[in-house]
Amino acid sequence: MTPTENRLAHEASPYLRQHRFDPVDWYPWGDEALQRARDLDRPLFLSIGYSACHWCHVMAHESFANEATAAQMNETVVAVKVDREERPDIDSVYMEAVLAAHGHGGWPMSVFATPEGRPFFTGTYFPDTPRQQMPSFRQVLSAVADIWENRREDVEAQASALVEAVAGRLQPPPALLSPGDTGEDRGATGLDRRVVSQAVASACSRLAEIADPEHGGFGRAPKFPQPLLLDLLLRAHLSGIAPDEGRGPLEIVLRTLEAMDSGGIYDHVGGGFSRYSVDRAWLVPHFEKMLYDQALLTRVHLHAWQLSGDERWRQVLDETLSYVLTRLSHRSGALSSAEDADSEGEEGKYYLWDYDEFADAVGADVVAAATAWYGVSPEGNFEGHNILVRANRGDLGRPPEIEDARARLAARRDERVRPGLDDKVLTEWNAMMCSVLAECAAATGDGEYAAAAERIAGVLLDARERNDGRTPRSLRDDDDEPIAGFAGDVAWLLDATVRLFELTGRSSYLAAASDLAIELVTQFVDAETGVVFTTRADGESLVVRPAELQDGVIPSAASVGAIGLARLAALLGDNELTETATKLVRARVEALELAPTSVPELLWAADLLADGLVEVAATGKGRGVMAEARRRFLPMAVFAWRSDDPDEPDLSLPVLKGRGGDAVYVCEAGACRLPAHDARQVNEELDHVLGARATSAP
Repeated sequence: MTPTENRLAHEASPYLRQHRFDPVDWYPWGDEALQRARDLDRPLFLSIGYSACHWCHVMAHESFANEATAAQMNETVVAVKVDREERPDIDSVYMEAVLAAHGHGGWPMSVFATPEGRPFFTGTYFPDTPRQQMPSFRQVLSAVADIWENRREDVEAQASALVEAVAGRLQPPPALLSPGDTGEDRGATGLDRRVVSQAVASACSRLAEIADPEHGGFGRAPKFPQPLLLDLLLRAHLSGIAPDEGRGPLEIVLRTLEAMDSGGIYDHVGGGFSRYSVDRAWLVPHFEKMLYDQALLTRVHLHAWQLSGDERWRQVLDETLSYVLTRLSHRSGALSSAEDADSEGEEGKYYLWDYDEFADAVGADVVAAATAWYGVSPEGNFEGHNILVRANRGDLGRPPEIEDARARLAARRDERVRPGLDDKVLTEWNAMMCSVLAECAAATGDGEYAAAAERIAGVLLDARERNDGRTPRSLRDDDDEPIAGFAGDVAWLLDATVRLFELTGRSSYLAAASDLAIELVTQFVDAETGVVFTTRADGESLVVRPAELQDGVIPSAASVGAIGLARLAALLGDNELTETATKLVRARVEALELAPTSVPELLWAADLLADGLVEVAATGKGRGVMAEARRRFLPMAVFAWRSDDPDEPDLSLPVLKGRGGDAVYVCEAGACRLPAHDARQVNEELDHVLGARATSAP
């Protein structure tokens, strides 16, 4: 007998569709659910999670698939399923309520709210039976029903308190930038160079204190890769703000990459990174793979390769992108969001190896070398099984017999049931990867990466055009009513289109970036304070309008937006855009000064604006010379040149105006140095700029 489908069967989100056969009378988030709660005078129950979430699956199996629990839910609440990746605005509001109530949070998120959406009781995972001092979910349902019926005044009081707390956490008053005494250290934008440099130095000092000297990374278990902090350290090393003395920035980053790339958090057979490690040594991962992790960790490996020249980082970069472009490839031409941790109902089953199976897969001719290389043993390193690692961290590359073993392991593993794929296409995460692919293509000269970046951008920009010039959050097959894009979607697509102009010289990308800048500023930025809100000005209203206040696992839209606006402004010579970017940084200067490690990407924006960007422009055959210079890690630079495509719009870029011949020009503060005609000359000019900036760093 085929089970009856509920309302979630018609949703675009794979996570919501996973629950289409639940006996729960689920609603997707929307007016219908809220009106139903008002009509029945029942509380809302919001279950917020995502497809790759292991404990979301556990609670679904234990409670939402249980007929008795579902019946109790259907009698007492209006149940609403939310995909946190599709609706980051809803997730951020109710996660702040959970944090305000408990001091910690996670997914699945379980929130009971009034029919207006005001939260009054919150939690995360609730088991099906009481254990470890946690009530069962059915006990929670009974308690909520009781207070809703008999203590409504307490419900209202708690809801008011939680909404006030959420507003305080998501909408703090903006602070003004410390003005300094004389303004002598300010750049053209008025940002105080001393404030920015001190914030970077303070962040590096704090990261050196908490860096794990043995296993890399920061703190103890569980360990997250923290790519934004690693990139901050690489920029600090380049700028000379934090000298490499003792456990300096570069050493911390390279030790971390070596440990992560050798550990079980990295997939040594198929490439790509799991989300985090449950132990200090990066051995046992939480096996889900997220697109955003692949993007940000690829970016760090690119920058480490550019700075160090160590081919280990290039190898991991290439293998990670190979995983993304094959396993996460979507029929639209863009990329899927994630792969689950679970397969066949077990977390990590796809990735674990019993000794006998491993030995049989690699073959007798290489089994001795392969078991030593991957740290495999009969007793295993995790619950009797083996998680593959690189046992000798110092080894560079792979000898031929290990390459053979890797290919054989991949073939054997392909016979297994793969983890579930979350195939929704999110604009933000796709644009993030598009930006990284464009940067990788420019640095490596890899045409496959360039083609992939342009293909993804084409899908996203076409979807935006079909949506009347409004960036959508996700791409749906029917395209009838896409969810309106959030600040992160617009900010990352802005960043990606600027990167693609630098890669291709196609001015149509700059035109798209200009349109996206207008959308970002008019829909998401408060004109007076510079605060960037997550939701659109003309979009749906929640109980609190969340703002982008700090960098989390991924950069905030405020940080990405400020960087994108600053880089676009440098290319277009647009002072108004520069001032807007500065306003976004000023709105969060309190965090820069008091908690700089909470805003590592915003520190990059502040650094760009305090010193101004370096513009590298090429004409004629100078484009080939400039391509050589782009192998370097130059986070303060933008690159300008014109494509030969006659169909491209003719944008007059100030940095190219009046430039001719076959040359490269290195410019800053509106002045260009003498034209360079070969890679050596260009690198000398760039070295001069870098040296001058490092010398002036406080």
